This record gives sequence, C-alpha cells and structure tokens, in this order.
Amino acid sequence: MILFQQMTVLSLIMLIGFYLAKIGVLDEAASKKISWIVVNVGNPALVVSGSLGEGKIPAEKLLLTVVAALLMYAALVALGQLMPLPFTKKGPQRAVYGVMTVFTNIGFMGFPILSAMYGNSALLYGAMFLIPYNFLIYTYGIGRISGSFSFRKLRNVLNIGVLACVATVLIYSLKMTIDLSMPDVFVQTVTLLSNLTAPLSMMVIGASLAGMTAKELLGDKKLILFSLLRLIVVPLVFFAGFRLFLTDEVMLGVCLVMLGTPAGSMTVMLSQQYGGDARTASKGVALTTVLSVVTLPLLFVITGL
Repeated sequence: MILFQQMTVLSLIMLIGFYLAKIGVLDEAASKKISWIVVNVGNPALVVSGSLGEGKIPAEKLLLTVVAALLMYAALVALGQLMPLPFTKKGPQRAVYGVMTVFTNIGFMGFPILSAMYGNSALLYGAMFLIPYNFLIYTYGIGRISGSFSFRKLRNVLNIGVLACVATVLIYSLKMTIDLSMPDVFVQTVTLLSNLTAPLSMMVIGASLAGMTAKELLGDKKLILFSLLRLIVVPLVFFAGFRLFLTDEVMLGVCLVMLGTPAGSMTVMLSQQYGGDARTASKGVALTTVLSVVTLPLLFVITGL
C-alpha cells in the first residue's frame, strides 16, 4: 500500500529528527530555523509544483473541491465548539481542544503525503483547502486561543502559503487557457526546493517529540480518546458526507488526507504567542502525530481508497 509505505518512510525520517534532537544536533534554535525554511520556502514551492505537471484537472472538479473545503471548515468550526465539552471544563484547555479539532497539519504532512500518493497535480486540490485554512487560523484560531480578536491580525492571512496557492491557481489557469509553458530553469528550481519539504518537516516533528516522555504522551487518557475520535471517527463521518457529491477517488483521497493528518503545529505556536495552554497543545500535536502513523493508513483501508 502506497500510503503505508509513505508513512513508514516519514516515520523513519521523524525518528532521525528525534535522534538528532537527543544528541543535541537539532536543538530548539535549529528546529525553528528549519521550520522557517519549510514554511516559507519548501512548502510554497511544493504547492506551486502542483501547477507545473502535464496533467489537467477540469475546472468543475476544482470548483467542487472549493465547495468541499468550505463545507468542511464550516462544519469543523461548529464541531470545534462542541467536541471539547466532554473532555475538559478549563477555558484555555477547551480552546486548545477546539483549535485542534479544526486545524490539521496539512502543510508539514498533508502536502508531502498527497504528492507521494497522487502526484503533484493533486496539490492543486490541496491548495483549495489551504486558502480557507489560513484565513481561519488567523481569525477563529487566534480568537479562540486568546479569547479576543483584532482585525489587524488579518494582514497575516496574506502569507507566503496563501500567495503560493494563488500563484498555483493562476499558473494552472494560464496553462489551461493560453497553453503557457514555464521555463525549465523555473520548473527545476521549484522542484528541487519542493523536495526539501517532506524530510525537513518530519525531522522537525521528530525533534519536537524528543522533549516529551512516554508518560507525558500516553498519560492523559482524555487526550488519547479525543485524538482517536479526531483522527478516525471525524474523518469517517465527513467522508460519508463527501461521498454524497464527490465521486472522483483522488478528490476523496485529498479530503481524507486533509481531515486525517494530525493536529496542526500552529496550535502550539498560537498558544505560546497568545497566552493559551501551550502544554496541552504540545502534547496534543505530538500525540496525534504519533497516532496518525497508524490511523491515516487505517482510514484508507476502511474507506477502500
């Protein structure tokens, strides 16, 4: 199974990052710098590479993907208000659970997995999810963690990730309408930079696990139950809904990856920056990352994709 092989490869790279952190090579300062490279160079290049292949995706399929993305995030925001209630009564902790319900790690894990499973053309579908994701993370995400929201934060929505998505759609549209051909130098540069994303991101994730003990990860039974519900039950319920209007297996697979990846690392960053429960956020991201190695392939086995 391609996904199982891919998750195995990513897990091995994650273990390398874990080991490098343990021996002091990949410390916190180095991890932050590598994360910056992934977020601002590697991942945008990976997204743009989705527009450079020879494959063509009909406009109606991209439009359906936009509809699926908007419906998914609208439902997840509603679910983010309800799902944390049985697990915690503490306000800051409940906020973190809510944000982890809505936002998965589609950048660090989702896009590399899509590229490996379906080829770079599938990243066009993924780009349709990243634009509302970024808008919500700087509105709902900040507001939920901090308890308030300033419209000044909206300027962060126009970040390199969103600009890469816009560039991807624009380049692809030009290729479809005027048969635009990109220079080989540009294609090779973007391709080489995009190849940085998967190994560097997984090393950083592995390094983040090095600071946690097994007791910390596995000692919170409520967090384990929440994680399993979020990684298995929620994607399967949403997948059943997507089946009602999506028939293309690649589109369904993209939706499943967007839903089934672990909690987004931005949850930790927002908690640290806006006075949230950073400890719970760190444990949640780490735990869902470890569990997703098993749960994500399981989702594809259950759904038959």
